[in-house]
Amino acid sequence: MKNKLWFVGWFVIMTLMGCTHVPERGMARAAYPQMDTSAARDINLSDSKSLKAILYAQYEEWKGTPHQIGGLSRDSIDCSGFVHLTFKSKLGIVLPRSTDSLIELGVHIDKDELRTGDLVFFKTGKSLRHVGVYLERGRFLHASTRQGVAISNLNSAYWKSAYWKAKRLEM
Repeated sequence: MKNKLWFVGWFVIMTLMGCTHVPERGMARAAYPQMDTSAARDINLSDSKSLKAILYAQYEEWKGTPHQIGGLSRDSIDCSGFVHLTFKSKLGIVLPRSTDSLIELGVHIDKDELRTGDLVFFKTGKSLRHVGVYLERGRFLHASTRQGVAISNLNSAYWKSAYWKAKRLEM
């Protein structure tokens, strides 16, 4: 019985941790560059029409992929891993792997200034953070702990209360 309670407690803690401090599963803890744009494709992050098409296509490919802390594949993914892979595979921009490192990038923008491709951050617990990519009209793309890869609305009760800040990556 003690082992079962220990496991349940461990599982709950790991689920609640989100993807704040987790390195890629199966990879050594390497120091990621702040932002490597040397392989960036010819996409302008201010070209919202092209960027929306890319992000919606990414959603269609990954929709429902289950959340798992440290996940970095179609079998499972976490929020920062999804942002990392999306920017790397679709835009050729290598971003850091952790939410804590992503928070350090870009310039702060107000919520009413959001545009496609901006990173949106949430406080989902006392020290837990979550990240997604803004799409349009209050919608953002992310790896949700409950729904897996999903599109959610910033104005829903949960996300509105958890919203923390947004950053724009300028290249």
